[in-house]
Amino acid sequence: NGQGTEDFSTRLNEGDDISLTNGSDITEEYTEGEPQTLQPTLEVQGTGAVHLYTQKGEPGEKVVRTGNESGKTAEVTTKEPVNGVVQYYNVNTNGDKVIALTFDDGPSGYTDDILDTLKEKGVQAVFFVTMPYVQSEPELVQQMIDEGHIVGNHTYHHPDMSAISDQASFQKELESLEALFQETTGQTMSKYYRPPQGKYNVENLRQAKALGYKTILWSLAYVDWYVDDQPTPEQAYAKLLPRIHDGAIVLLHSTSRTNAEILDDLLTKWEEMGFTFASLDQLPGSTV
Repeated sequence: NGQGTEDFSTRLNEGDDISLTNGSDITEEYTEGEPQTLQPTLEVQGTGAVHLYTQKGEPGEKVVRTGNESGKTAEVTTKEPVNGVVQYYNVNTNGDKVIALTFDDGPSGYTDDILDTLKEKGVQAVFFVTMPYVQSEPELVQQMIDEGHIVGNHTYHHPDMSAISDQASFQKELESLEALFQETTGQTMSKYYRPPQGKYNVENLRQAKALGYKTILWSLAYVDWYVDDQPTPEQAYAKLLPRIHDGAIVLLHSTSRTNAEILDDLLTKWEEMGFTFASLDQLPGSTV
């Protein structure tokens, strides 16, 4: 009759009017269990030839609380996890028709010809090398440096890097080649890394970043690595000419006879299409 009460023993008389309103929430006392880890997820952003681990994931925590009277349980997040972030991107040249040439593997009988062609055309490239290359062809490696090319890390033993999960083994593959390169040339190896066959796992991206490396794949390649089953020049042009694009990172194998034979004409054809060439660190708009 117009008077509120929280006394549930209040007696009601015939004819009394009753109205109900929401009361305040009450949290009963509870017992909290041991904290449990919430694993972060991995966000992959974008597409492209450059793969960077840009944000480290951090685990969160959750607990289970059990009501002391009701026995009911509730799972409560006490610390939100921070997701890891991997960014894939191509180089944004802001409309400039500029491309970067990269070469993998070796040594081979064609690297001399490739270097000669690049020198004649005034084009700088990136050569991703392994231990056998540096050991057996120190003069060629030095020539690459002297002629303004970048020498990148293609690992010491050329393993499947996606099968390597621990930092020590990953680090040994890259730093062993660094040491050999330093001993052979007196130079510090650039911090560009390409995993053999393009195989890697996300942990490898984090490991590479921890060593100061950027992981470089490619945005244009073709099947040129079978030494005994080489494409014809016509087949190579059919793959390489229509698919070229602004900011392309082109992968060619220096073990390819076809590549050595067509390189001069290929560069000329790309030039006739309006493209110019730059090394990875010289691409306009590059964050490589």
